[in-house]
Amino acid sequence: MTAELVRGQNHPLSQSRVEIRVTAGAPVLALAAVYDAEGRVGGPGALARPGSSAPPGLQAPGPAAGEHRFAVDLGAVGPGADQIKVVLVLPPGGPARFGAIPAPYVAVAAPDGDVLAGYALTGLDPETAVVAVELYRRQGAWKVRAVGQGYAGGLAALLADAGLGAPAAADLASAVAGPAAADGRAPTPVQAATVPTPPQGLMVPGPTGSTGPGPAGPTGPTGRPDPEAVAAPASGTPYPGTPGPAPAAGPADSPGGPPTVDYVHPRRRRTTGEPPEPAPAVAAGRPGEPPAPVAGDASGWSMDERLYNQVWGMFEDLARTVAAYRSACDFADSRLDRELDQALSDPRDRAAGASAQAAARARREELVAQAKTALDRDLAQLAAESDVVEPALPAAYARWSNPVWQGLALPEEAPMALRLGDLHLPERPGLRIPMLVRVPLERGLWIDNGRTGSEAAMATDTDRLRKAAMDMAVAHAARLLAVHPAGRFSVHVIDAAGAGAASLGPLVHAGVLAAPPAAGAAGVSETLARLTRRVDLVQMALRAGAPEELPPDVDTAEQLLIVHDFPHGFDDRAVTQLRYLADEGPAVGVHLLLVADRDEASAYGPLLDPLWRSLMRLTPVPDDHLSDPWVGHHWTFEPDLPPPGSLVLEEVLQRVATARRHARP
Repeated sequence: MTAELVRGQNHPLSQSRVEIRVTAGAPVLALAAVYDAEGRVGGPGALARPGSSAPPGLQAPGPAAGEHRFAVDLGAVGPGADQIKVVLVLPPGGPARFGAIPAPYVAVAAPDGDVLAGYALTGLDPETAVVAVELYRRQGAWKVRAVGQGYAGGLAALLADAGLGAPAAADLASAVAGPAAADGRAPTPVQAATVPTPPQGLMVPGPTGSTGPGPAGPTGPTGRPDPEAVAAPASGTPYPGTPGPAPAAGPADSPGGPPTVDYVHPRRRRTTGEPPEPAPAVAAGRPGEPPAPVAGDASGWSMDERLYNQVWGMFEDLARTVAAYRSACDFADSRLDRELDQALSDPRDRAAGASAQAAARARREELVAQAKTALDRDLAQLAAESDVVEPALPAAYARWSNPVWQGLALPEEAPMALRLGDLHLPERPGLRIPMLVRVPLERGLWIDNGRTGSEAAMATDTDRLRKAAMDMAVAHAARLLAVHPAGRFSVHVIDAAGAGAASLGPLVHAGVLAAPPAAGAAGVSETLARLTRRVDLVQMALRAGAPEELPPDVDTAEQLLIVHDFPHGFDDRAVTQLRYLADEGPAVGVHLLLVADRDEASAYGPLLDPLWRSLMRLTPVPDDHLSDPWVGHHWTFEPDLPPPGSLVLEEVLQRVATARRHARP
């Protein structure tokens, strides 16, 4: 049975030898591009195209035509080929945009001719090049995913997005298009009637129902914009298949758009001269079942990096799987409404109308049931993977309930990422994906202890909410101290009114703070002045090319400043210094963690808008204010705190204090 995919949906491939079939209502160029684990095309040799030799395992497609068939041998592709993307391009002299032709259809077929999966590329308009589908490795097995990401800038823009420099991308695009335009005309098109359509009950939605990759949508019924986006990589180059960088950082009600979480995508690695460590072998499953999940099966130079990449791969898989299910349900509902309207259009034939209504509802239920079956299958596989990955995570990524914290020894190197909490979707609340951000933090954190903008916060007592927010800040500080080498991370606290003393107790009693919590206006001024001076001196030393020439009293360790109940105790000068630390501090190792209610700072008016925009908002209670960069789902964020009654926080901080004493000269 053919799996008719919707945008973002994946399907396992049971065959290593497959045939790619493309049918379009006008001549198109079909290409097959080999991507590495970094999500990049290696150059002209990684592109199977007309008139050129193809990479191992790929057959070169023919020239521009309305139909294409070419073979792919997944068992013969090179070890660095992690993805094979099927690209369609409009040749010179043909239609000016995909929106002017019937939707192309791409199928992946077995050698015996049976179609394994198909995808109709609906919703295209100004694009002249599109990534139709991708074949990719996952846990040692191959899958096909419907992508449907178009580029109005054509093949050159697509190749540039795949990691080629602009000149090289333009040259390669010209070389590909050259054979199609050699005779000055496009090949004869096939008739639109030859374009196959998915079977009855499995049509994919048009543009209005699309849940394909894209930024968060418009303002919702509550008046709040859609959730804050988990943004594309900090390098500025999004993972191919996403439309581009997330919206500019900003508060939930700012014109610039919501804040973003920066991270490096799992299919992009650091550039070094060394090859990555191979992923562990994947245990074979039963015939017809997916391979057994293995912790650390992603690419990377270390187990920590492989686990980090695997977590983000799970995040993407869950986002796209749920998007496919929701898209199918939305289409089923819209088609039902349309068919019911048609059945009721002729009141003279009530019997036929009732029969048509019953048939329409049955088709709707059948389609939803098929989508639910696919969803349950994918969620079960992700849940099994989560059960394997979660216990294997290092301390920086692990929940506080993970046994890895027992007997923890401080590392010799800083971590590559930090866990801030968990993310989940309503389709499976129990399937929680760790929310990881890269370290050093490129943006400060804001733990919102206010009661506006969140249903869970509105239902929580004010004092309990403020205490939970400060407990969350202390847990983050303890984690940062525990996962850095001894003496390589310092924590400062501003608690002007002393209202956070109860939560700060573990940090104070362990003696791991750089100084006692600053209280009153004088304490606020002294702490901000000391950290501002450090930022200024490090910046000057770096500009002078002499970072080792810092004064001996400057602490070169990474710094975290926790500010509780901002803006209490802050005058205009202190507010300006805090904004300066938020803007300039991260680049030189000074990071901000603000625990505040934005409404309490409203007296400053728009003066503080840049500060809120520069910080990533977190909540001490569950809240759906975050979104992913692929399909823009509302993800519920939940903080990770030590279990009630547990002494793990105190024990970890005592180990930090002991390691610091032993590390001192």
